[in-house]
Amino acid sequence: MKQRDSLKRKRIDTLDYRFHILLLALPLALFMGLFMLFAPESGVNWMALLLVCLVYLLGYSLSYYLHQGRISRLWHHLEQVVGINDATYELVLLSSHYQDEHAFLDALLNKAVSVINGAEMGSIIRVDPDTHQLEFESCVGIDISRLKTIHFTLEQSFEYRLTKGKCDRVVVIDDMRNINAGSTLSEEEQEILLTAAKDPIRSTLSSPIHIDGKLYAMLNLDSSQMGAFSDYDRNLVSILTHEAANAISLYQKSRRITQLAQFDTLTGLHNRRHFEEQVPNWQHNDSLGSFLVLIDMDNLKKINDQLGHTRGDQALKLLSQVMQKYWGKKQLLARFGGDEFVALCQGPEYRLQEQLQCMLEELADGPIKVGFSYGIVPYAGHWEQAFTLADAAMYRHKGNRKRVANL
Repeated sequence: MKQRDSLKRKRIDTLDYRFHILLLALPLALFMGLFMLFAPESGVNWMALLLVCLVYLLGYSLSYYLHQGRISRLWHHLEQVVGINDATYELVLLSSHYQDEHAFLDALLNKAVSVINGAEMGSIIRVDPDTHQLEFESCVGIDISRLKTIHFTLEQSFEYRLTKGKCDRVVVIDDMRNINAGSTLSEEEQEILLTAAKDPIRSTLSSPIHIDGKLYAMLNLDSSQMGAFSDYDRNLVSILTHEAANAISLYQKSRRITQLAQFDTLTGLHNRRHFEEQVPNWQHNDSLGSFLVLIDMDNLKKINDQLGHTRGDQALKLLSQVMQKYWGKKQLLARFGGDEFVALCQGPEYRLQEQLQCMLEELADGPIKVGFSYGIVPYAGHWEQAFTLADAAMYRHKGNRKRVANL
């Protein structure tokens, strides 16, 4: 926006009035001089001179009008390009604010619909790189629940057909009903594609989005008007999707960096550093109580030595999966390091004890027999104190299990 305002303030498309006076006065003076120089003895034909001057003025005015019209169109196109640049820049700048990739694609589609003239609605279709299955990921102005009932592949899309399988350029469809009639989709599916929007879709502009050389998705912008998109719109969308691909790629990389910084790569749980950062934000529930649970997996070294580190990794994954199954996102879970896990949970305590027993039983019947000891203590906001008590409780539980096993 600042960039656009700065361009406007420069008034690069406007000539100073002094140049207009100069461009008018010099030729007129030249005409008068020539007329007087080559005038017959009978005198200057003032009517002819006046006619020449009027023709020149008319021609100058017409050429200036046409020039200004062209400049205005170019200015409008420049503003659209700057708008696209602003939109993608904003998406990249705010990428960390989006919860997930779906939310990011929603924002991208809304930006695309807003900056392309003629676009009333649109969709983003994700492409499975292995199966070539297509799925509607995001929609604006279209009922996505209806579109998700359509099961089709990349080979059935008009983007694939019109580019002869290359999917390497933007295509414009001026009559959607006609192009759909040539597809292998059922009549019902074709009708859904046309009528899932409030107003029937009559023209579409479709652009592939490639990331790291692979087809990632297709961006479709739709209109209820026939022939709503021009070649210029095609070029604009080509720029937009190129920038969108860069934005999506940067978003994915930033999310991966965040993932590496905050989560344990093996188990998918929070790592110790991020867990400790989140502890002060824990929402205590007075009616249920809060509890700190410390879990220590049995015999990880033995599994690694006897069965190999791959089996040890599988055992850690199994334990983390069971924790997520019973506690999921409601509790704050982390791999604290090595074979040690920690959870900050809402009570009541008896329910947590029941869930821990269920975890032990489920893991004992799994493909790798996994056991663990645990300590559970009330948490009242004093992290170090609670952790020390939970650690002591866990070692007591471990000792009791060993005594029972030796009986």
